Amino acid sequence: MKKLFYLLTALAYMFITTSCIKENEPRPLNKGNVIFIHPDGTGLATWNALRLLEVGPDAKLNWDKLSNIGLYRSHTKNSLTTSSHAGATMHSYGVKVDRDSYGMNHHKKLTALSGKQMSIMQEAMAAGVKVGIVNSGSIIEPGTGVFVASDSSRRHYEAITRKIIESGAEVIMSGGEGWMLPKGTQGKFGEGKRNDNLNLIDAAKSMGYSIVYTKDELKNLPDDTEKVLGVFAYEHTFNDQEEEVQAELGLNNYLETAPSVSEMTEAAVKILSRENKQFFLVVEEEGTDNFGNHLNANGMLEALKRSDEAIGVAVEYYSKNPNTLIVVASDSEAGGMEVIGDPVEYMNPGEPASANDPGGAPIDGIAGTQTKPFMSKPDQFGNSFPFIIVWSSVYDTYGSVVAKAHGLNSDLMKANFDNTDIYRLMYATLFGKRLD
Repeated sequence: MKKLFYLLTALAYMFITTSCIKENEPRPLNKGNVIFIHPDGTGLATWNALRLLEVGPDAKLNWDKLSNIGLYRSHTKNSLTTSSHAGATMHSYGVKVDRDSYGMNHHKKLTALSGKQMSIMQEAMAAGVKVGIVNSGSIIEPGTGVFVASDSSRRHYEAITRKIIESGAEVIMSGGEGWMLPKGTQGKFGEGKRNDNLNLIDAAKSMGYSIVYTKDELKNLPDDTEKVLGVFAYEHTFNDQEEEVQAELGLNNYLETAPSVSEMTEAAVKILSRENKQFFLVVEEEGTDNFGNHLNANGMLEALKRSDEAIGVAVEYYSKNPNTLIVVASDSEAGGMEVIGDPVEYMNPGEPASANDPGGAPIDGIAGTQTKPFMSKPDQFGNSFPFIIVWSSVYDTYGSVVAKAHGLNSDLMKANFDNTDIYRLMYATLFGKRLD
């Protein structure tokens, strides 16, 4: 009897020990698609403002429905506040770099966390993954450009544009026509700015790209399109000016002929996912950053709404294709937006807001300085409330950036989440491999 007791005890110990070991072992990874959406210049306060404006304080945006959350650490190798090009470099290489880096470590060639001297997208392309970049800004914007191009300066616009178009990415959509054409050549939106006499649009045609210039042309692409270059503006697809300047010039926030970032995302996913091949798509809404730096609350909130619609496109695709990871993250906050919403007896919806708060911070109403407050959508009790936007700076700030993930391997996003962890999460999904 005593022998039986010891035997059962030993077996129980072995079972418990084995179970604990298995529980602590990393689970096997599944490879799949990655959609990385980068609403540049946004943080928790901007998403809160959009929620109030679009669905009300008790409802959910598409962003709210993403399952996993990471509190994002945005510092670079030599600064606390990052730049757009350094942020993009850390996302696409997974290592800390100097603040002035466009796919390099300042002027030095960069080795990615994987040990290869190429970005995560270039490595994916080499492995046969279909790739695309989508940007509401100019083609040279680093949030997408760094994934396929490197240069010693982000201001080498001609070289960067050439590298992006010659990268081999199946989908390239953005503005920036001026940097695709030589001086003296008239394009769809204006005259070229290149000094090297290269016509990169003609070069793209010779490489098999279909060229589209408007949202209608994008929508009407043949179903069998394999490669597309979308050229939707001379520079950006938006007019990043203060509200008062826009009104004086008669400009809307966005060009009417250009597709929204969600329309570009939808088209890109359709092209890249054909034949159920693995794909990697990086999407940037640049307007959130540029409008924020111009303290244009109306423009920034419209840009963020467009970002949320792009998230909705990605979530809809995931619902039918669960082998897909969605990642959403900025790299800093543009303008340091905050919301103030006092009771109606203190903030009259019919009266213009002040130009500044008592501490001197600029205030925006619905159409700029000294205009009526924004109004929230109704809460759970049916009540709408006025609110104003207060700005802290015209620069990019450290802020409170929140990263979110949804779908395949999204559980790998943890609460403490460094900017280089964006790379780790995407790499794990694209290649089925964890990187230390």
